[in-house]
Amino acid sequence: MAFTDLLDALGGVGRFQLVYTALLLLPCSLLACHNFLQNFTAAVPLHHCQSPTNHTAAAVNGLGAWLRVTIPLDRLGAPEPCRRFTQPQWALLSPNASVHGAATEGCKDGWVYDRSVFPSTLVMEWDLVCEARTLRDLAQSIYMAGVLVGAAVFGSLADRLGRKSPLVWSYLQLAVSGAATAYFGSFGAYCFFRFLMGMAFSGIILNSLSLVVEWMPTRGRTVAGVLLGYSFTLGQLILAGVAYLIRPWRWLQFAVSVPFLIFFFYSWWLPESSRWLLLHGKSQLALQNLRKVAAMNGRKEEGERLTKEVVSSYIQSEFATVRPSNSVLDLFQTPAIRKVTCCLMVVWFSNSLSYYGLAMDLQKFGLSVYLVQVLFGVIDIPAMLAATTTMIYVGRRATVAAFLILAGLMVISNMFVPEDMQTLRTAQAALGKGCLASSFICVYLFTGELYPTEIRQMGMGFASVSARLGGLAAPLVTMLGEFSAVLPPMGFGATSILAGLAVCFLPETRNLPLVETIEAMERRVKERLSRKGAEEKDEEVSLQQLGVSPLRETI
Repeated sequence: MAFTDLLDALGGVGRFQLVYTALLLLPCSLLACHNFLQNFTAAVPLHHCQSPTNHTAAAVNGLGAWLRVTIPLDRLGAPEPCRRFTQPQWALLSPNASVHGAATEGCKDGWVYDRSVFPSTLVMEWDLVCEARTLRDLAQSIYMAGVLVGAAVFGSLADRLGRKSPLVWSYLQLAVSGAATAYFGSFGAYCFFRFLMGMAFSGIILNSLSLVVEWMPTRGRTVAGVLLGYSFTLGQLILAGVAYLIRPWRWLQFAVSVPFLIFFFYSWWLPESSRWLLLHGKSQLALQNLRKVAAMNGRKEEGERLTKEVVSSYIQSEFATVRPSNSVLDLFQTPAIRKVTCCLMVVWFSNSLSYYGLAMDLQKFGLSVYLVQVLFGVIDIPAMLAATTTMIYVGRRATVAAFLILAGLMVISNMFVPEDMQTLRTAQAALGKGCLASSFICVYLFTGELYPTEIRQMGMGFASVSARLGGLAAPLVTMLGEFSAVLPPMGFGATSILAGLAVCFLPETRNLPLVETIEAMERRVKERLSRKGAEEKDEEVSLQQLGVSPLRETI
């Protein structure tokens, strides 16, 4: 009997699972705020050069006229953001006048920013424009590097120390580093603490998902995994609302970081995964946790009857050959595990590359950044509802593959929409982003079900590392637009389609119990191949009895 049978005997999807899942998913909703925070804290307002200090606007009637004679216009007729005339061009005050060949220079005295939408951003504070504009993207890349390192570090620690301890520490680390980011006044300190926040992001998301999956019976895992996706959607909507109400970037940073102190305090109540405890020989503590679960689910008598022997009877066959994972090489140890790991590397990298390529620069759509953030969040609701339905009734593999391929087609087709149709381009991009978000959440659940318990956290961490590499590569792919406008969407779309094809090589896990060991996974794969071979043989015999030659013999 599988461990999930024991959970069913203790109430199945009962009160404990509902409360436990809610307490874990609430912090995950605010994680989305940190992922997309720089869309607001690092927004780039309209700007132009500060006038030279030895010039005065007193002789000019109106600020607009003074701006006309000191700042050249770009090809769209707007003030040039990075250049100014070395001397005022008074001739431009005459109607229909123009100057050619006038000397210009960089913004030696700083910039003037439009503060009508954003009273302050880190771009304004540290002048991350013109020659320094790449530092803005560098800050986001450093955050994603933190997510990458955190996935490797916390993924390994969780397999050795349990799921709870790294999770509790990650809550505290995110709260402290987030508040420090808002307090310290240098760009270097900002990048350092954003790196720590990225690490904490991985620690929270990986361990939250593992705890939800490992405490949830088979029939509740799909809904629980999709609820994680809805929590991210809620977080994007929360971010749009909070950012609209709190415009100064430091206060916004502080507002989305402090709640993690609350999560840190209540996380001490959360019980450790009994699967992990049993796997590491801590059966007494696992028994205590299971009795608490039974009592909360209204099955106190069943819980009191539990003993070490009874618990062992549920997992003895599955844990008989268990050994703790100590190396990432375990993910390539056997053919079945090796195939899963290689396919998931492609899927996670491509999904993340396309997702962040679409979602991390909302200003490029030319609409209100708050409106686009809401649109990109709301579109996830119907997309994830469709993903939930297909995962339950069709399967994980078909769902993830279909959404990835559909997203790739959406992104590529958007290249053929005219530039002046910004609303249509935004809507189509939002649909593609919704498909990518749904596939992202589905593949989180799918990955947790594919890997055995003894290497699940290592596998989740390794897959997440692949995703973070995709997140790091997204700005580089975007930079290819300097050479050709078709390269970024073609790159994002093609990699998404490639990921969808890679999913087709993974085994289906719908309505199957979690595998506990590598050996058990190998046995499951061999049994599946044996059944498939037997079915093909039976079909061949049936065709021969009907006097029809098998297809492969007639070709």
